[in-house]
Amino acid sequence: MTASSPRWLIAVVAFDRVIPFHLSVPCIVFGDAVPVGGPFDIVVCAGEPGTLLTTAGFGLTRLAPLSVLKKADAVVVPGWRDVAERPPERLLNALREAHARGAQIVGLCLGAHVLAEAGLLDGRRATTHWEHAQAMAEQFPQVEVDPNVLYVEDGNVLTSAGTAASLDACLHILRQRLGAAEANHVARRLVVSPHREGGQAQFIEQPLPKTAGGTRLARLIDSVRMQLGESHSLDSLAAQAKMSRRTFTRHFKALTGTTVQNWLLSERLALAQRLLEQTDQSIERIAVLAGFGSVVSLRHHFRHAFGVAPSAWRQSFSARPETRG
Repeated sequence: MTASSPRWLIAVVAFDRVIPFHLSVPCIVFGDAVPVGGPFDIVVCAGEPGTLLTTAGFGLTRLAPLSVLKKADAVVVPGWRDVAERPPERLLNALREAHARGAQIVGLCLGAHVLAEAGLLDGRRATTHWEHAQAMAEQFPQVEVDPNVLYVEDGNVLTSAGTAASLDACLHILRQRLGAAEANHVARRLVVSPHREGGQAQFIEQPLPKTAGGTRLARLIDSVRMQLGESHSLDSLAAQAKMSRRTFTRHFKALTGTTVQNWLLSERLALAQRLLEQTDQSIERIAVLAGFGSVVSLRHHFRHAFGVAPSAWRQSFSARPETRG
């Protein structure tokens, strides 16, 4: 985002018995942690009338009216208080209207339930806390619920898994708006990982025993990260881990929450982002260093993932005064 870019209004919805942590995450990530003069305006609004108390018992005062959603660029719904309770119709209508005019809609943890009730997840892939994923899939069969990931972005709708995954989701948005370097800076200020690997499976299942490849596989993954420019495949990695394809696939997904192919693509895209932002390497050279092989492949995957060409990303987010490529 350049200095001349318009400011982004983020509306965070509060309601009775809201979890304080969920309510505070977007305020911290987009407000307190972003350097002074950042491009975000944060406003917390009342999602329902009356006195609103948090689950910790303290009250919320001086909240903006729900009508602020009419001009918000993004709307964040924290974890809903009870999946058996339908959210207020006024809130659901406000979310539908905001989405219809192009605002980004974010459901943190059980906030995904509110988005589902509003019909905003119909035909989309979404996630929520693993304890409620199955119930959500049954209640909203038109939603493709993925319980294995930390967050999911489908179009301009984003949903996250459990409590800490709210940070992952908000940092993801920050990365999109300001670039990887700024998101990493904010993550360091918050003393959290800028991009956690894996999904909810790592918190549900028992840790892999070291003899089954847990430590060995982690070392292999770290090694591959250092050699993304080389050719890697499921077969080559399974051979290095001294496992069969089937065993390696199972252990890899348990550790990372995704497939080898998807993980490699994600890592290569992240490396390409860093190289575009922090170096003056040509885009052709970056395609090779990140393992895409050709600039055509890099441009295809980069545009599909981020909606812009590598050159446009560099122009927006480069920290260097002069770049080429």
